[in-house]
Amino acid sequence: MTKRFGFTLAEVLITLGIIGVVAAMTMPTLMNSTQGAQYKAAYKKALSALGQAVTLNVALDDSSFADTDAGTAGSADAAGTNKDIPTIGSILNARMNVVKVTKGDGVGYTITDASLPSATKLSQAGTNTTLFFNDGITFTFVAGDKGCSSGLAGTADNICKGYIDVNGAKGPNKVVSCSNANATAENCVAENPTDVYPVKFYNQTVLPNSPAARAVLYGK
Repeated sequence: MTKRFGFTLAEVLITLGIIGVVAAMTMPTLMNSTQGAQYKAAYKKALSALGQAVTLNVALDDSSFADTDAGTAGSADAAGTNKDIPTIGSILNARMNVVKVTKGDGVGYTITDASLPSATKLSQAGTNTTLFFNDGITFTFVAGDKGCSSGLAGTADNICKGYIDVNGAKGPNKVVSCSNANATAENCVAENPTDVYPVKFYNQTVLPNSPAARAVLYGK
C-alpha cells in the first residue's frame, strides 16, 4: 500500500496566518515607498515643465518671469503704449495645458506648512493664484508677484515663491519635510516624499525652495 504525505489543515492555516502577518507588516512600507516614488517623479516632471515653459516664452515672445507685471496682460505699460505686458499666469497659460485657474476667490484647499518661515507660506485660497494643469498638477503663487528676477544689473533681487502640488486637491496636501531629526539645510534627508513642494522662481529659473524639496530633487 502506497503512503501519501501532505499537510494537515492545521499546518496550512498556521502557514497562511504567518503569511498574513508578514504581509500586514510589509505592505504599508511598500505602498508608502511606491507612492513616494510617484510623488518624486511628478515633482521633477513639474519643475522641468515650468522651466521649459518660461524658456519657450523667452524664445517666442522675448519675456521671462523678470518681465512680468501684476496687471492684466494687454494693459498699457509705463510709457502708455498698448504693449502686451505678461504676467506669471499668462506666461504659463500660453505654454502649458492649464485647465482651470483660481484667483483669490476662496476656491481650493489648504496646504499645511508649519515648518517653513512665514515668508514662504501660501494657501490655495485667499489672495493667491492657482493654476490647474491637465495632468493633475497645480502651481500656486502670490497673485501680485511680478518682476521675478535675480542678478539683473542695477536692480535688487526679487525672488518669487510658490508651491507645486503634484496631485492637486487629492490628499495628503502636505509639504515635504526632512525625515531626520535636527536636520539642517546641508544634511536634510527626505525619506518619505509627500505631494507639495515649495519652489522659488525668477528670470528663466524654477528651483526648490526648502531643504527637503532640494533633498528630494537631488536624491539626498
